[in-house]
Amino acid sequence: MREVVTITYEPTKAITALIIPTYNAAATWERLCAGIRRQNLQPDRIIIIDSSSQDGTEALARAAGFEVVRIAQKDFNHGGTRQFALRYAGETEIVLYLTQDAILATDSAVRDLLAAFVDPLVALAYGRQLPRPEARAVEIHARLFNYPAQSEVRTFASRSQQGLKTIFCSNSFAAYRCSALLAVGGFPPDVIFGEDTVTAGKLLQAGYKVAYVADAAVYHSHSYTMMQEFRRYFDIGVLHIRESWLQETFGKADGEGRRFVLSELRYLLRTAPWQIPSAMLHVVAKLLGYRAGRVEAHLPVKLKRRLSMHRGFWNE
Repeated sequence: MREVVTITYEPTKAITALIIPTYNAAATWERLCAGIRRQNLQPDRIIIIDSSSQDGTEALARAAGFEVVRIAQKDFNHGGTRQFALRYAGETEIVLYLTQDAILATDSAVRDLLAAFVDPLVALAYGRQLPRPEARAVEIHARLFNYPAQSEVRTFASRSQQGLKTIFCSNSFAAYRCSALLAVGGFPPDVIFGEDTVTAGKLLQAGYKVAYVADAAVYHSHSYTMMQEFRRYFDIGVLHIRESWLQETFGKADGEGRRFVLSELRYLLRTAPWQIPSAMLHVVAKLLGYRAGRVEAHLPVKLKRRLSMHRGFWNE
């Protein structure tokens, strides 16, 4: 069931904590901090989990008055670190997650995201990601495709229409109802990445809802090289094969992939046809990376480390 909604804010007394994992974030710190400071609804706590940055990030965070927890770089894990931060936050009703390169786009982004929790069954809400001002057409399309202008609320029943897209979300800017998150065991501590996707699946299975809030926006996009695309999709393949229940429950990734490629071609034909050859090479890199990731069990660890974007995962 696909429920398209208009989400409006109602005052809440929920205790909130904003958690930002960082590593060498000095380059984006001023914009990140400015976006937080101008919010018309401030989190009760702002907690920085810093993976032993070497560029002064920790000092910048302390100077801003934020709580800072330092961890070893080797101990960072997308799921495990966020779960550690959840426990550190303690008696918190709603926890928000933001990445260091996601810049809040409006003064009401936090308020708009928290509006989704007026529905007591919403356990996870995530915001819209807008392309960077300097983004090329391919980068812009990816954000338009995955983060449309319409808000919606998804339930477990939505899988019959939306398949694997039902569990799409992003911890680059997301909020969780802590009681629901803890009820399903929190974030998985041992995934290569995609802890948000795995958690969304568990929450939907448990009868909760996932809300996409288009008004709660951040600027966040990337321009990947072909090798970076390969490595990213290698990791997606690893995630899907190790967490095979995701596709068994919500559907295969193939259909969504085809839909994305066709949408990208149509968009580029209208806006930047000269980028089509490069875009198709990137599609091939994604496909090869994904297929390699799905057979990672047959590859030596040294090779997996070379093929992966998240190389620290293979150090264990």
